[in-house]
Amino acid sequence: MGYKVAVVGATGNVGREMLSILDERKFPADEVVALASRRSVGVEVSYGDRTLKCKALEHYDFSDVDICLMSAGGEVSKEWSPKIGAAGTVVIDNSSAWRMDPDVPLIVPEVNAAATEGFRKKNIIANPNCSTAQLVVALKPLHDKATIKRVVVSTYQSVSGAGKDAMDELFSQTKAVYTNSEIVNKKFPARIAFNVIPQIDVFMEDGYTKEEWKMMAETKKILDPKIKLSATCVRVPVFVGHSEAVNIEFETPISADEARNILRTAPGCLVIDKQEPGGYATPYEAAGEDATYISRIREDATVENGLVLWCVSDNLRKGAALNAIQIAEVLINRKLISAKKQAA
Repeated sequence: MGYKVAVVGATGNVGREMLSILDERKFPADEVVALASRRSVGVEVSYGDRTLKCKALEHYDFSDVDICLMSAGGEVSKEWSPKIGAAGTVVIDNSSAWRMDPDVPLIVPEVNAAATEGFRKKNIIANPNCSTAQLVVALKPLHDKATIKRVVVSTYQSVSGAGKDAMDELFSQTKAVYTNSEIVNKKFPARIAFNVIPQIDVFMEDGYTKEEWKMMAETKKILDPKIKLSATCVRVPVFVGHSEAVNIEFETPISADEARNILRTAPGCLVIDKQEPGGYATPYEAAGEDATYISRIREDATVENGLVLWCVSDNLRKGAALNAIQIAEVLINRKLISAKKQAA
């Protein structure tokens, strides 16, 4: 007997990716339901070779749903996730609404799968921010070896992290540059075509943006509260794939060769690191792939026990949809849930 899965926000970038990955990974679902807002009722979305018609979230009965993959934004999640959880459905939420709630596990399966067991308090599990997810996959095996003290990370984040409208804006602005047409900014605070924008999310009192704060706070919760982290998050004119330049300071010595060997066998990591032109991963290669690609591993002579590396990942997959489905697989593989129909 398989599971019944609901995907909320099924018409969005991440929702569509969730449906695709459920099929790709042959997730043990007897039934998959696509849910969205009232204005999207009847919109068709693909699930493998099948077509699903979206139903309205607000009218849906979750009493026989086992797992809800929630990707409809923070406000929707704040309203609906507790209600869905109260119906006995485990909600795996992709928004920032629940990440820092002490009663909600924040999970990257390659890093802290054991913490998934804490979901029972609210029947909610949080997916981390896309830029955090790939970072901690790369940091975890190195932290286990030499204990990370401090991380300085600069991100180069694709427009898909801001949704379909952001991808459309990059496309329309790029087209406008070539046709000498008017360039209109709607989604971003500055022109994104042939430009970079050193702001993602709103500014906070200390001068950091909310995106940068998320990376700091989430890394501490997922990996180790003792780690100090400073981030600068930048939006770049790339459609899919986040990149990060990461400077790491350790408590004990670790060489670039040691790090390379550790990461080659680490779950979720793929090392592409030849010291030659093209001997590294770019967002283009990462798009559509599951791994966190790690390149340019080298020692940092400016600090004691320092390394620098470059990591790239598909933000719609590992940064969102794939990670959520991997969490659902952890629930099943660890026998933390059982199908309601079977239980009945």
